[in-house]
Amino acid sequence: MSPSFKDLGLSKEALQAVDALGYEEPTPIQAETIPLLLEGRDVLAEAQTGTGKTAAFALPIVERVDVKRRAVQALVLAPTRELAVQDSDQVHVLGRTRGIAVLPVYGGQAYDHQLRGLRAGAQVVVGTPGRIMDHIRRGTLDLQHVRTVVLDEADEMLDMGFVEDIEFILDQVPEERQIALFSATVPRRIEALARRYQRDPARVSIAAETRTAPQTRQFYLEVPQRAKVEAVTRILDLESPQSAIIFCRTKREVDELAETLQGRGYTVSAIHGDINQRQRERLLKAFRDGRSELLVATDVAARGLDIPEVTHVINYDIPDDSDAYVHRVGRTGRMGRKGEAITLVTPRETRQLRAIEKQIRRKLKPLRMPTPADIAARRRQHFLEALRAAIDEGVGEPYALLVEEMAQEHDALEIAAAAIHLAFDASTVRRDEAVEADGPTEAGMTRLYLDAGRRQGVRPQDIVGSFTAEADIAGATIGTIDLYDDFAFVDVQPTAARKVLDRAAALVLRGNEVHVTPARPRERADGRRR
Repeated sequence: MSPSFKDLGLSKEALQAVDALGYEEPTPIQAETIPLLLEGRDVLAEAQTGTGKTAAFALPIVERVDVKRRAVQALVLAPTRELAVQDSDQVHVLGRTRGIAVLPVYGGQAYDHQLRGLRAGAQVVVGTPGRIMDHIRRGTLDLQHVRTVVLDEADEMLDMGFVEDIEFILDQVPEERQIALFSATVPRRIEALARRYQRDPARVSIAAETRTAPQTRQFYLEVPQRAKVEAVTRILDLESPQSAIIFCRTKREVDELAETLQGRGYTVSAIHGDINQRQRERLLKAFRDGRSELLVATDVAARGLDIPEVTHVINYDIPDDSDAYVHRVGRTGRMGRKGEAITLVTPRETRQLRAIEKQIRRKLKPLRMPTPADIAARRRQHFLEALRAAIDEGVGEPYALLVEEMAQEHDALEIAAAAIHLAFDASTVRRDEAVEADGPTEAGMTRLYLDAGRRQGVRPQDIVGSFTAEADIAGATIGTIDLYDDFAFVDVQPTAARKVLDRAAALVLRGNEVHVTPARPRERADGRRR
Protein backbone atom coordinates (compact mmCIF):
# COMPACT_ATOMS: atom_id res chain seq x y z
CA MET A 1 0.00 0.00 0.00
CA SER A 2 1.35 3.43 -0.98
CA PRO A 3 2.04 5.83 1.90
CA SER A 4 -0.02 9.00 2.30
CA PHE A 5 1.36 12.49 2.86
CA LYS A 6 0.38 12.09 6.52
CA ASP A 7 2.77 9.14 6.77
CA LEU A 8 5.78 11.23 5.73
CA GLY A 9 6.09 13.27 8.93
CA LEU A 10 4.77 16.56 7.56
CA SER A 11 3.23 19.22 9.78
CA LYS A 12 -0.42 20.21 9.80
CA GLU A 13 0.36 23.41 7.87
CA ALA A 14 2.23 21.51 5.17
CA LEU A 15 -0.58 18.97 4.85
CA GLN A 16 -3.06 21.83 4.42
CA ALA A 17 -0.93 23.25 1.62
CA VAL A 18 -0.69 19.84 -0.06
CA ASP A 19 -4.45 19.36 0.21
CA ALA A 20 -5.09 22.82 -1.25
CA LEU A 21 -3.04 21.87 -4.33
CA GLY A 22 -5.13 18.74 -4.81
CA TYR A 23 -2.32 16.22 -4.35
CA GLU A 24 -3.91 12.93 -3.31
CA GLU A 25 -0.88 10.79 -2.57
CA PRO A 26 2.89 11.24 -2.81
CA THR A 27 4.75 10.16 -5.92
CA PRO A 28 7.53 7.58 -5.43
CA ILE A 29 10.26 10.24 -5.38
CA GLN A 30 8.32 12.24 -2.79
CA ALA A 31 7.61 9.21 -0.61
CA GLU A 32 11.30 8.28 -0.51
CA THR A 33 13.02 11.65 -0.24
CA ILE A 34 10.76 13.75 2.00
CA PRO A 35 11.38 11.70 5.20
CA LEU A 36 15.14 11.68 4.50
CA LEU A 37 15.28 15.43 3.99
CA LEU A 38 13.15 16.08 7.08
CA GLU A 39 15.73 14.08 9.05
CA GLY A 40 18.45 16.39 7.76
CA ARG A 41 20.12 13.74 5.54
CA ASP A 42 21.98 14.62 2.36
CA VAL A 43 20.25 13.08 -0.65
CA LEU A 44 21.34 12.13 -4.17
CA ALA A 45 18.12 11.53 -6.09
CA GLU A 46 17.72 10.28 -9.66
CA ALA A 47 14.38 11.69 -10.77
CA GLN A 48 12.94 12.41 -14.20
CA THR A 49 10.96 15.47 -15.19
CA GLY A 50 7.33 15.13 -14.18
CA THR A 51 7.87 12.82 -11.19
CA GLY A 52 6.98 15.43 -8.58
CA LYS A 53 10.56 16.15 -7.54
CA THR A 54 9.93 19.87 -6.94
CA ALA A 55 7.53 19.16 -4.09
CA ALA A 56 9.93 16.45 -2.89
CA PHE A 57 12.47 19.10 -1.88
CA ALA A 58 10.11 22.09 -1.48
CA LEU A 59 8.07 20.53 1.35
CA PRO A 60 11.11 19.74 3.54
CA ILE A 61 12.48 23.23 2.90
CA VAL A 62 9.17 24.75 4.01
CA GLU A 63 9.18 22.59 7.15
CA ARG A 64 12.77 23.40 8.14
CA VAL A 65 12.70 27.19 7.69
CA ASP A 66 12.64 29.23 10.92
CA VAL A 67 9.92 31.75 10.10
CA LYS A 68 11.10 34.11 12.88
CA ARG A 69 14.53 34.56 11.30
CA ARG A 70 14.53 36.98 8.35
CA ALA A 71 17.60 35.56 6.65
CA VAL A 72 18.32 33.22 3.73
CA GLN A 73 18.07 29.70 5.13
CA ALA A 74 17.58 27.64 1.95
CA LEU A 75 19.14 27.97 -1.48
CA VAL A 76 17.83 26.22 -4.61
CA LEU A 77 19.90 26.23 -7.81
CA ALA A 78 18.27 25.60 -11.20
CA PRO A 79 19.74 25.58 -14.72
CA THR A 80 17.25 27.98 -16.34
CA ARG A 81 15.28 31.01 -15.25
CA GLU A 82 12.04 29.23 -16.20
CA LEU A 83 12.77 26.36 -13.83
CA ALA A 84 13.91 28.81 -11.14
CA VAL A 85 10.57 30.62 -11.37
CA GLN A 86 8.69 27.31 -11.34
CA ASP A 87 10.55 26.07 -8.26
CA SER A 88 10.09 29.44 -6.56
CA ASP A 89 6.35 29.38 -7.21
CA GLN A 90 6.09 25.86 -5.79
CA VAL A 91 7.96 26.76 -2.60
CA HIS A 92 5.83 29.91 -2.25
CA VAL A 93 2.55 28.02 -2.60
CA LEU A 94 3.59 25.25 -0.21
CA GLY A 95 5.00 27.76 2.29
CA ARG A 96 2.10 30.19 2.17
CA THR A 97 0.45 28.85 5.32
CA ARG A 98 3.69 29.50 7.25
CA GLY A 99 4.30 32.91 5.71
CA ILE A 100 7.68 31.99 4.21
CA ALA A 101 9.36 34.66 2.06
CA VAL A 102 10.62 33.22 -1.25
CA LEU A 103 12.66 35.11 -3.84
CA PRO A 104 13.51 34.03 -7.42
CA VAL A 105 16.90 35.31 -8.58
CA TYR A 106 17.97 34.97 -12.21
CA GLY A 107 19.69 36.78 -15.04
CA GLY A 108 17.70 39.07 -17.30
CA GLN A 109 15.74 40.53 -14.37
CA ALA A 110 16.64 43.94 -12.91
CA TYR A 111 18.89 43.82 -9.86
CA ASP A 112 16.74 46.39 -8.02
CA HIS A 113 13.85 43.99 -7.58
CA GLN A 114 16.13 41.24 -6.33
CA LEU A 115 17.98 43.58 -3.96
CA ARG A 116 14.69 44.74 -2.42
CA GLY A 117 13.67 41.14 -1.83
CA LEU A 118 16.99 40.28 -0.21
CA ARG A 119 16.89 43.36 2.03
CA ALA A 120 13.31 42.54 3.02
CA GLY A 121 14.50 39.23 4.47
CA ALA A 122 13.96 36.50 1.89
CA GLN A 123 14.19 33.13 3.65
CA VAL A 124 14.36 30.92 0.54
CA VAL A 125 16.28 32.00 -2.56
CA VAL A 126 15.77 30.12 -5.83
CA GLY A 127 17.98 31.06 -8.74
CA THR A 128 20.34 30.34 -11.59
CA PRO A 129 24.04 29.80 -10.74
CA GLY A 130 25.34 32.84 -12.61
CA ARG A 131 23.11 35.41 -10.91
CA ILE A 132 23.49 33.75 -7.49
CA MET A 133 27.26 33.96 -7.87
CA ASP A 134 26.99 37.64 -8.87
CA HIS A 135 25.08 38.46 -5.69
CA ILE A 136 27.58 36.57 -3.55
CA ARG A 137 30.49 38.51 -5.06
CA ARG A 138 28.63 41.82 -4.68
CA GLY A 139 28.04 41.03 -1.03
CA THR A 140 24.26 41.29 -1.47
CA LEU A 141 23.52 37.61 -0.76
CA ASP A 142 24.52 36.39 2.71
CA LEU A 143 24.71 32.59 2.98
CA GLN A 144 25.92 32.27 6.58
CA HIS A 145 22.48 31.10 7.79
CA VAL A 146 21.83 28.64 4.95
CA ARG A 147 20.86 25.22 6.25
CA THR A 148 19.71 23.54 3.02
CA VAL A 149 21.04 23.65 -0.54
CA VAL A 150 19.22 21.95 -3.43
CA LEU A 151 20.59 21.41 -6.93
CA ASP A 152 17.63 20.85 -9.24
CA GLU A 153 18.40 19.23 -12.62
CA ALA A 154 22.04 18.90 -11.55
CA ASP A 155 23.11 17.08 -14.71
CA GLU A 156 21.56 19.81 -16.85
CA MET A 157 23.52 22.48 -14.99
CA LEU A 158 26.75 20.58 -15.57
CA ASP A 159 25.88 20.12 -19.25
CA MET A 160 25.42 23.89 -19.50
CA GLY A 161 28.90 24.51 -18.09
CA PHE A 162 27.92 25.66 -14.59
CA VAL A 163 30.23 23.30 -12.71
CA GLU A 164 32.68 26.03 -11.62
CA ASP A 165 29.82 28.33 -10.60
CA ILE A 166 28.24 25.54 -8.54
CA GLU A 167 31.51 24.71 -6.83
CA PHE A 168 32.07 28.39 -6.03
CA ILE A 169 28.59 28.65 -4.47
CA LEU A 170 28.87 25.43 -2.48
CA ASP A 171 32.22 26.59 -1.11
CA GLN A 172 30.47 29.65 0.37
CA VAL A 173 27.77 27.88 2.38
CA PRO A 174 28.39 26.83 6.02
CA GLU A 175 29.98 23.46 6.69
CA GLU A 176 26.98 22.40 8.74
CA ARG A 177 24.36 22.23 6.02
CA GLN A 178 22.22 19.77 4.10
CA ILE A 179 22.75 19.26 0.36
CA ALA A 180 20.26 17.55 -1.97
CA LEU A 181 21.08 16.77 -5.61
CA PHE A 182 18.20 16.00 -7.95
CA SER A 183 19.22 14.79 -11.38
CA ALA A 184 17.56 13.00 -14.29
CA THR A 185 20.72 10.93 -14.69
CA VAL A 186 23.68 10.34 -12.39
CA PRO A 187 26.83 10.24 -14.51
CA ARG A 188 30.32 10.15 -13.00
CA ARG A 189 30.65 13.92 -12.74
CA ILE A 190 27.50 14.08 -10.59
CA GLU A 191 28.88 11.34 -8.38
CA ALA A 192 32.16 13.28 -8.13
CA LEU A 193 30.26 16.41 -7.08
CA ALA A 194 28.37 14.38 -4.49
CA ARG A 195 31.57 12.87 -3.07
CA ARG A 196 33.14 16.31 -2.71
CA TYR A 197 30.26 18.17 -1.07
CA GLN A 198 27.82 15.65 0.43
CA ARG A 199 28.15 13.68 3.62
CA ASP A 200 26.99 10.08 3.48
CA PRO A 201 24.14 10.88 1.08
CA ALA A 202 21.11 8.65 0.84
CA ARG A 203 20.78 7.42 -2.75
CA VAL A 204 17.25 7.46 -4.18
CA SER A 205 16.42 6.19 -7.65
CA ILE A 206 13.16 5.60 -9.46
CA ALA A 207 12.83 2.08 -10.86
CA ALA A 208 13.48 1.81 -14.58
CA GLU A 209 9.95 0.72 -15.38
CA THR A 210 8.60 4.02 -14.00
CA ARG A 211 10.96 6.23 -15.97
CA THR A 212 8.08 7.28 -18.20
CA ALA A 213 4.81 8.22 -16.53
CA PRO A 214 2.51 5.18 -16.25
CA GLN A 215 -0.53 7.37 -17.03
CA THR A 216 0.95 8.38 -20.39
CA ARG A 217 -0.22 6.31 -23.36
CA GLN A 218 2.63 6.05 -25.86
CA PHE A 219 2.22 5.43 -29.58
CA TYR A 220 4.20 5.60 -32.78
CA LEU A 221 3.13 6.24 -36.34
CA GLU A 222 5.32 5.04 -39.21
CA VAL A 223 5.15 7.64 -41.94
CA PRO A 224 7.37 8.79 -44.84
CA GLN A 225 9.27 12.04 -44.30
CA ARG A 226 7.25 13.84 -46.97
CA ALA A 227 3.95 12.99 -45.21
CA LYS A 228 4.90 14.20 -41.72
CA VAL A 229 3.07 17.52 -41.90
CA GLU A 230 -0.12 15.84 -43.07
CA ALA A 231 0.26 13.24 -40.31
CA VAL A 232 0.61 15.92 -37.63
CA THR A 233 -2.43 17.87 -38.79
CA ARG A 234 -4.56 14.74 -38.96
CA ILE A 235 -3.45 13.71 -35.46
CA LEU A 236 -4.29 17.17 -34.15
CA ASP A 237 -7.69 17.15 -35.83
CA LEU A 238 -8.42 13.66 -34.48
CA GLU A 239 -7.18 14.22 -30.93
CA SER A 240 -8.24 17.90 -30.51
CA PRO A 241 -5.64 18.35 -27.74
CA GLN A 242 -6.22 20.99 -25.08
CA SER A 243 -2.49 21.74 -25.07
CA ALA A 244 0.22 19.95 -27.03
CA ILE A 245 3.98 20.24 -27.43
CA ILE A 246 5.43 19.22 -30.79
CA PHE A 247 9.17 18.51 -30.69
CA CYS A 248 11.40 19.03 -33.72
CA ARG A 249 15.10 18.28 -34.08
CA THR A 250 16.22 21.61 -35.56
CA LYS A 251 15.40 25.29 -35.24
CA ARG A 252 14.61 25.46 -38.95
CA GLU A 253 12.06 22.65 -38.64
CA VAL A 254 10.45 24.43 -35.68
CA ASP A 255 10.03 27.62 -37.70
CA GLU A 256 8.77 25.85 -40.82
CA LEU A 257 6.32 23.57 -39.01
CA ALA A 258 4.99 26.39 -36.80
CA GLU A 259 4.38 28.59 -39.84
CA THR A 260 2.66 25.74 -41.70
CA LEU A 261 0.37 24.97 -38.76
CA GLN A 262 -0.36 28.67 -38.26
CA GLY A 263 -1.31 28.88 -41.91
CA ARG A 264 -3.75 26.02 -41.38
CA GLY A 265 -5.52 27.86 -38.60
CA TYR A 266 -3.90 26.55 -35.42
CA THR A 267 -2.76 28.96 -32.73
CA VAL A 268 0.93 28.22 -32.31
CA SER A 269 3.88 29.36 -30.20
CA ALA A 270 7.38 28.39 -31.34
CA ILE A 271 10.55 28.43 -29.23
CA HIS A 272 14.16 27.45 -29.83
CA GLY A 273 17.63 28.74 -29.05
CA ASP A 274 17.40 31.78 -31.36
CA ILE A 275 14.27 33.17 -29.67
CA ASN A 276 15.28 35.95 -27.26
CA GLN A 277 14.33 35.58 -23.62
CA ARG A 278 11.65 38.26 -23.57
CA GLN A 279 9.84 36.84 -26.58
CA ARG A 280 10.27 33.31 -25.25
CA GLU A 281 8.61 34.22 -21.95
CA ARG A 282 5.71 35.84 -23.82
CA LEU A 283 5.19 32.77 -25.98
CA LEU A 284 5.36 30.41 -23.02
CA LYS A 285 2.88 32.53 -21.08
CA ALA A 286 0.49 32.48 -24.02
CA PHE A 287 0.77 28.68 -24.13
CA ARG A 288 0.35 28.27 -20.37
CA ASP A 289 -2.67 30.59 -20.36
CA GLY A 290 -4.33 28.63 -23.16
CA ARG A 291 -4.08 31.42 -25.73
CA SER A 292 -1.92 29.14 -27.88
CA GLU A 293 -3.03 25.54 -28.25
CA LEU A 294 0.28 24.28 -29.63
CA LEU A 295 3.92 24.77 -28.68
CA VAL A 296 6.45 23.77 -31.34
CA ALA A 297 9.94 23.49 -29.90
CA THR A 298 13.38 21.99 -29.99
CA ASP A 299 14.58 20.02 -26.98
CA VAL A 300 15.15 23.31 -25.15
CA ALA A 301 11.55 22.87 -23.94
CA ALA A 302 11.96 19.28 -22.79
CA ARG A 303 13.42 20.23 -19.43
CA GLY A 304 13.58 23.21 -17.16
CA LEU A 305 10.44 25.01 -18.35
CA ASP A 306 7.28 25.62 -16.36
CA ILE A 307 4.68 24.07 -18.69
CA PRO A 308 2.10 22.20 -16.59
CA GLU A 309 -0.89 20.14 -17.70
CA VAL A 310 0.18 19.31 -21.25
CA THR A 311 -2.28 16.76 -22.65
CA HIS A 312 -0.24 15.61 -25.67
CA VAL A 313 3.38 15.36 -26.74
CA ILE A 314 4.12 14.75 -30.42
CA ASN A 315 7.63 13.87 -31.52
CA TYR A 316 7.73 15.25 -35.06
CA ASP A 317 11.29 13.90 -35.17
CA ILE A 318 12.22 10.79 -33.22
CA PRO A 319 14.57 11.71 -30.33
CA ASP A 320 18.27 10.86 -30.62
CA ASP A 321 18.27 8.64 -27.52
CA SER A 322 16.11 7.26 -24.73
CA ASP A 323 16.99 10.05 -22.29
CA ALA A 324 15.79 12.68 -24.74
CA TYR A 325 12.64 10.62 -25.29
CA VAL A 326 11.97 10.40 -21.56
CA HIS A 327 12.52 14.13 -21.09
CA ARG A 328 10.14 14.99 -23.91
CA VAL A 329 7.42 12.56 -22.89
CA GLY A 330 7.83 13.73 -19.30
CA ARG A 331 6.07 16.97 -20.28
CA THR A 332 2.71 15.12 -20.27
CA GLY A 333 1.08 12.67 -17.85
CA ARG A 334 2.51 14.58 -14.90
CA MET A 335 1.53 14.19 -11.26
CA GLY A 336 -0.79 11.26 -11.98
CA ARG A 337 -2.67 12.96 -14.82
CA LYS A 338 -3.36 11.16 -18.09
CA GLY A 339 -1.40 12.08 -21.18
CA GLU A 340 -0.60 10.88 -24.67
CA ALA A 341 2.72 10.77 -26.51
CA ILE A 342 2.90 10.11 -30.25
CA THR A 343 6.18 9.67 -32.12
CA LEU A 344 6.46 9.94 -35.89
CA VAL A 345 8.93 7.38 -37.26
CA THR A 346 10.18 7.13 -40.83
CA PRO A 347 10.90 3.62 -42.21
CA ARG A 348 14.65 4.21 -41.76
CA GLU A 349 14.18 5.04 -38.07
CA THR A 350 12.50 1.83 -36.91
CA ARG A 351 15.77 0.46 -35.48
CA GLN A 352 16.18 3.65 -33.47
CA LEU A 353 12.64 3.23 -32.15
CA ARG A 354 13.39 -0.35 -31.03
CA ALA A 355 16.51 0.85 -29.21
CA ILE A 356 14.47 3.44 -27.31
CA GLU A 357 11.83 0.84 -26.43
CA LYS A 358 14.53 -1.43 -25.08
CA GLN A 359 15.99 1.33 -22.91
CA ILE A 360 12.66 2.47 -21.44
CA ARG A 361 11.48 -1.15 -21.13
CA ARG A 362 8.21 -0.37 -22.81
CA LYS A 363 6.68 -1.13 -26.20
CA LEU A 364 5.04 1.76 -28.03
CA LYS A 365 1.70 0.92 -29.63
CA PRO A 366 1.48 1.35 -33.42
CA LEU A 367 -1.01 3.81 -34.90
CA ARG A 368 -2.34 4.06 -38.43
CA MET A 369 -2.71 7.36 -40.24
CA PRO A 370 -6.10 8.87 -39.29
CA THR A 371 -8.44 9.14 -42.26
CA PRO A 372 -10.89 12.00 -42.91
CA ALA A 373 -13.65 9.56 -41.94
CA ASP A 374 -11.93 8.90 -38.59
CA ILE A 375 -11.71 12.63 -37.93
CA ALA A 376 -15.35 13.22 -38.87
CA ALA A 377 -16.47 10.35 -36.62
CA ARG A 378 -14.44 11.71 -33.67
CA ARG A 379 -15.92 15.18 -34.17
CA ARG A 380 -19.42 13.75 -34.19
CA GLN A 381 -18.63 11.91 -30.97
CA HIS A 382 -17.33 15.08 -29.32
CA PHE A 383 -20.41 16.96 -30.48
CA LEU A 384 -22.75 14.31 -29.08
CA GLU A 385 -20.92 14.39 -25.73
CA ALA A 386 -21.22 18.17 -25.60
CA LEU A 387 -24.91 17.95 -26.54
CA ARG A 388 -25.61 15.42 -23.79
CA ALA A 389 -23.81 17.63 -21.26
CA ALA A 390 -25.86 20.65 -22.38
CA ILE A 391 -29.09 18.68 -21.92
CA ASP A 392 -28.04 17.52 -18.45
CA GLU A 393 -27.18 21.11 -17.46
CA GLY A 394 -30.49 22.44 -18.73
CA VAL A 395 -28.92 25.15 -20.86
CA GLY A 396 -31.57 24.68 -23.56
CA GLU A 397 -34.47 25.86 -21.39
CA PRO A 398 -34.44 29.46 -22.72
CA TYR A 399 -35.06 28.06 -26.22
CA ALA A 400 -37.95 25.78 -25.25
CA LEU A 401 -40.55 28.38 -26.23
CA LEU A 402 -38.99 28.70 -29.69
CA VAL A 403 -39.16 24.94 -30.16
CA GLU A 404 -42.79 24.89 -29.05
CA GLU A 405 -43.64 27.55 -31.65
CA MET A 406 -41.88 25.64 -34.43
CA ALA A 407 -43.48 22.36 -33.32
CA GLN A 408 -46.81 23.73 -34.49
CA GLU A 409 -45.49 23.56 -38.07
CA HIS A 410 -42.80 20.84 -37.97
CA ASP A 411 -42.14 17.51 -36.30
CA ALA A 412 -39.93 17.82 -33.16
CA LEU A 413 -37.49 15.26 -34.57
CA GLU A 414 -37.08 17.32 -37.74
CA ILE A 415 -36.47 20.49 -35.70
CA ALA A 416 -33.83 18.78 -33.56
CA ALA A 417 -32.10 17.25 -36.60
CA ALA A 418 -31.98 20.61 -38.42
CA ALA A 419 -30.63 22.40 -35.33
CA ILE A 420 -27.92 19.78 -34.88
CA HIS A 421 -27.06 20.05 -38.57
CA LEU A 422 -26.56 23.81 -38.28
CA ALA A 423 -24.63 23.62 -35.01
CA PHE A 424 -22.46 20.68 -36.06
CA ASP A 425 -21.58 22.19 -39.42
CA ALA A 426 -20.61 25.46 -37.73
CA SER A 427 -18.38 23.67 -35.25
CA THR A 428 -16.56 21.53 -37.81
CA VAL A 429 -15.50 24.01 -40.49
CA ARG A 430 -12.19 22.82 -41.87
CA ARG A 431 -9.27 24.92 -40.71
CA ASP A 432 -7.80 25.30 -44.19
CA GLU A 433 -11.12 26.62 -45.51
CA ALA A 434 -11.34 29.11 -42.65
CA VAL A 435 -8.04 30.77 -43.51
CA GLU A 436 -8.09 30.77 -47.33
CA ALA A 437 -9.66 34.25 -47.59
CA ASP A 438 -7.15 36.71 -49.00
CA GLY A 439 -8.29 40.28 -49.41
CA PRO A 440 -11.71 41.03 -47.91
CA THR A 441 -11.99 41.19 -44.14
CA GLU A 442 -13.57 38.12 -42.53
CA ALA A 443 -17.19 38.66 -41.55
CA GLY A 444 -17.50 40.13 -38.09
CA MET A 445 -13.77 40.88 -37.85
CA THR A 446 -11.71 44.07 -37.68
CA ARG A 447 -8.70 44.29 -40.00
CA LEU A 448 -5.44 45.65 -38.59
CA TYR A 449 -2.38 46.85 -40.51
CA LEU A 450 1.24 46.11 -39.48
CA ASP A 451 4.09 48.01 -41.11
CA ALA A 452 6.44 45.02 -41.43
CA GLY A 453 6.34 41.74 -43.33
CA ARG A 454 8.35 38.86 -44.75
CA ARG A 455 11.31 41.04 -45.71
CA GLN A 456 11.72 41.92 -42.01
CA GLY A 457 11.52 38.23 -41.05
CA VAL A 458 8.01 38.49 -39.57
CA ARG A 459 6.06 35.23 -39.51
CA PRO A 460 2.40 34.51 -38.63
CA GLN A 461 3.38 32.85 -35.33
CA ASP A 462 5.30 35.98 -34.32
CA ILE A 463 2.18 38.09 -34.83
CA VAL A 464 -0.06 35.66 -32.94
CA GLY A 465 2.46 35.32 -30.11
CA SER A 466 2.85 39.08 -29.69
CA PHE A 467 -0.87 39.84 -29.92
CA THR A 468 -1.78 37.19 -27.35
CA ALA A 469 1.04 38.09 -24.97
CA GLU A 470 1.03 41.89 -25.20
CA ALA A 471 -2.72 42.49 -25.52
CA ASP A 472 -3.81 39.47 -23.44
CA ILE A 473 -6.25 38.20 -26.07
CA ALA A 474 -7.09 34.60 -26.95
CA GLY A 475 -5.55 33.11 -30.06
CA ALA A 476 -9.03 32.09 -31.19
CA THR A 477 -9.94 35.79 -31.64
CA ILE A 478 -7.34 36.12 -34.41
CA GLY A 479 -8.47 35.26 -37.91
CA THR A 480 -6.82 35.53 -41.29
CA ILE A 481 -3.22 36.78 -41.47
CA ASP A 482 -2.19 38.11 -44.89
CA LEU A 483 1.60 38.49 -44.92
CA TYR A 484 3.34 40.52 -47.64
CA ASP A 485 6.93 41.60 -48.22
CA ASP A 486 6.83 44.82 -46.16
CA PHE A 487 3.47 44.81 -44.39
CA ALA A 488 0.73 42.51 -43.08
CA PHE A 489 -3.02 42.51 -42.51
CA VAL A 490 -4.53 40.68 -39.55
CA ASP A 491 -8.24 40.06 -38.98
CA VAL A 492 -9.16 40.20 -35.27
CA GLN A 493 -12.49 40.11 -33.46
CA PRO A 494 -13.58 43.72 -32.69
CA THR A 495 -13.24 43.59 -28.89
CA ALA A 496 -9.83 41.95 -29.15
CA ALA A 497 -8.78 44.45 -31.85
CA ARG A 498 -9.48 47.34 -29.47
CA LYS A 499 -7.24 45.69 -26.88
CA VAL A 500 -4.47 45.30 -29.43
CA LEU A 501 -4.70 48.96 -30.44
CA ASP A 502 -4.86 50.13 -26.81
CA ARG A 503 -2.08 47.94 -25.38
CA ALA A 504 0.13 46.89 -28.26
CA ALA A 505 0.20 49.73 -30.77
CA ALA A 506 3.96 49.15 -31.02
CA LEU A 507 5.43 45.64 -30.98
CA VAL A 508 8.90 44.19 -31.32
CA LEU A 509 8.82 41.42 -33.93
CA ARG A 510 12.04 39.69 -34.95
CA GLY A 511 14.03 42.62 -33.57
CA ASN A 512 12.00 45.28 -35.44
CA GLU A 513 9.61 47.83 -33.94
CA VAL A 514 6.30 47.25 -35.69
CA HIS A 515 3.33 49.60 -35.49
CA VAL A 516 -0.28 48.41 -35.51
CA THR A 517 -3.05 50.62 -36.89
CA PRO A 518 -6.57 50.06 -38.20
CA ALA A 519 -6.48 49.09 -41.87
CA ARG A 520 -8.08 51.57 -44.26
CA PRO A 521 -10.88 50.14 -46.41
CA ARG A 522 -9.76 49.46 -49.96
CA GLU A 523 -11.34 51.48 -52.73
CA ARG A 524 -13.03 49.76 -55.66
CA ALA A 525 -12.59 50.83 -59.26
CA ASP A 526 -15.71 53.02 -58.99
CA GLY A 527 -14.20 54.94 -56.06
CA ARG A 528 -16.43 53.37 -53.41
CA ARG A 529 -14.87 51.81 -50.32
CA ARG A 530 -15.21 48.12 -49.63
